[in-house]
Amino acid sequence: MNPQIDKMTSFMVMDVLEKANELQREGISVIHMEVGEPDFNMPECIKKAEMDAVSSHLTHYTNSMGDPELREEIAKFYNKEYGVKVDPNCVLVTSGSSPAIYMTLMLLCEADSEVIMPNPGYSCYKNFSLAVNANPVLVKLRSDNDFEYNTEDIKKAITPKTRAIFVNSPSNPIGDLLSENFFKKVVKLGLPVLSDEIYHGIVYGKGKAHSILEYSDDAFVFNGFSKRFAMTGLRLGYVIAPEKYMRSLQKIQQNLFICAPSTTQRAGLAALKYAKPDVIKMRDIYNERRIYMIKRLKDMGLHICSEPLGAFYMFIDVRKYTSNSYNFAFDVLNKAHVGVTPGVDFGSEGEGFIRLSYANSLENIKEGLDRLENYFSSLNI
Repeated sequence: MNPQIDKMTSFMVMDVLEKANELQREGISVIHMEVGEPDFNMPECIKKAEMDAVSSHLTHYTNSMGDPELREEIAKFYNKEYGVKVDPNCVLVTSGSSPAIYMTLMLLCEADSEVIMPNPGYSCYKNFSLAVNANPVLVKLRSDNDFEYNTEDIKKAITPKTRAIFVNSPSNPIGDLLSENFFKKVVKLGLPVLSDEIYHGIVYGKGKAHSILEYSDDAFVFNGFSKRFAMTGLRLGYVIAPEKYMRSLQKIQQNLFICAPSTTQRAGLAALKYAKPDVIKMRDIYNERRIYMIKRLKDMGLHICSEPLGAFYMFIDVRKYTSNSYNFAFDVLNKAHVGVTPGVDFGSEGEGFIRLSYANSLENIKEGLDRLENYFSSLNI
């Protein structure tokens, strides 16, 4: 057995979710604020495209790189959205963004190499790196600086073994946006930058999500349809990579995954062509919830780390209540019947924090915050 697998941590949010589902099966009402999944049904235009693809028997293998029409549309999308030129031959369509990340790390890393990533940050980056026998190097983001990802700290973490640098904007779990200045600096560090852009399209106010491709064409983009288009269960993503890597990525895809689901690729095509009004509507509803949660949490005396400008999360400081966020999350679940994600799920620097998701109805959010307010009041701190 690969010894690196033993270093993997469990996906703690799933531990909480599974326990919450157990309580629900017992007849207990649980408010889910732990899950990083849109609560909306996917738009009708996407649903129709998926069903039409099945009816038309488009259920066979596609090109291993992905449906050529979909790859062309992804390239057009990046040109319209960010003003960058993408060659459709540099797009590889995958079964969600996770295989795209995994295959890219397989390509770039060898045993004992290193991959830089933020701490706190999306917990699976670490586990993907371990799965390819690379060592995750966690750059500490300081809570007293709103968990800002700093290029000087990244530079200090670089060694001869470093093979790549992860960036994520809007980020999970903070919901912050990396600045244009950050992107300009990080591409000058001379290493492949792996830009997770899965929350693009869910940005509020005057905030702007930048693509790494605006600053370098020698970088990797991971994106997909799960968050922007509420298509989590359809498992559709892609990687945009430099041309010199595409044949190698294709061979990995052919051997491990063959191709992304054919009917889902047709749904993705419809999403890019027709679902923009639905995306705007969903974003506006998220924003309404975001504004409500910010005010309500402040009224409760809770500190929000870097008020989110993107995604659908808030990272809350609960260090005055606990030093063990994992146990704390289960205490909240068992006593208040609200699912929250322990901050330590995102790295050691997330200990003492919890993540709340506002991918739930405003009615449920209000009820969930009522329960949390009562819970915190009962702690007498």
